[in-house]
Amino acid sequence: MPDRAAARVLEALGDSNRRRIVELLRDEARAVGAIAAEMDISRPAVSRHLRLLEAAHLVSHREEGTRSIYFLSDAGAADARAYLENMWGESIARYRLVADNLPPRAGDPRD
Repeated sequence: MPDRAAARVLEALGDSNRRRIVELLRDEARAVGAIAAEMDISRPAVSRHLRLLEAAHLVSHREEGTRSIYFLSDAGAADARAYLENMWGESIARYRLVADNLPPRAGDPRD
């Protein structure tokens, strides 16, 4: 089971609107209105999604006058990456252990 930080990231990315927001922020920081203009959802809905993404540490924001400018944050991505590397590393190690202990078959390069 993922740790709490990785679970927040995976849950946040489980929604297609939030994935779209992350994709929009990949190239440049944007104000909420600019993000909403690219989406088929309301500005208040975009703000809710941004709050969830920020709670998962996938985005951060800064204030510029009356506007909130959102940009990608590395912390959430690092949490997800650590979880996936750990999970896949353990799975690969188990697979290798089983594969290395199978009896060789005819034509197997281990012969």
